[in-house]
Amino acid sequence: MDAGDAEVSRLSHYDEAGRARMVDVSSKAHSARSARAHAFVRMTPAALAELPRNPKGNPLEVARIAGIAAAKRTADLIPLCHPLPLTHADVDVRVEANGVRIEATASTTGPTGVEMEALTAAAVAALTVYDMTKALDKSIEIQDLYLLEKTGGKSGDYQRRTR
Repeated sequence: MDAGDAEVSRLSHYDEAGRARMVDVSSKAHSARSARAHAFVRMTPAALAELPRNPKGNPLEVARIAGIAAAKRTADLIPLCHPLPLTHADVDVRVEANGVRIEATASTTGPTGVEMEALTAAAVAALTVYDMTKALDKSIEIQDLYLLEKTGGKSGDYQRRTR
């Protein structure tokens, strides 16, 4: 077995033959789990000033709802994610000096974590802000998609360190 084979064999989403697989979580204990993720949509001050008059409607509210809906559909988008019964999902979208900051949360009581649901919610909310405002600013950038924190599960809690 070479170093590459050893690496694949210790990864939970690969079988012994190196094929991608969905991990069997049927024997894992159900526990309360939560996650919070972040994204930032950078845009010009001129575009930010136009948000209240956006002809497509309120991009912040549409992005919030899109993010919540996306959290609920994560397993349909990410091939090896388990479908989870979310007990909570929310997205906070707020305007700042250089763009729109997004924080998404997801919670469940289940056998596996909700990091992907929180990250998917943040990403789709950011993409929705882009879609709703692209007529105002062609230089919009989606930046800084990352996990802020997670709680529960075998690996324990995680809190992103600030830089």
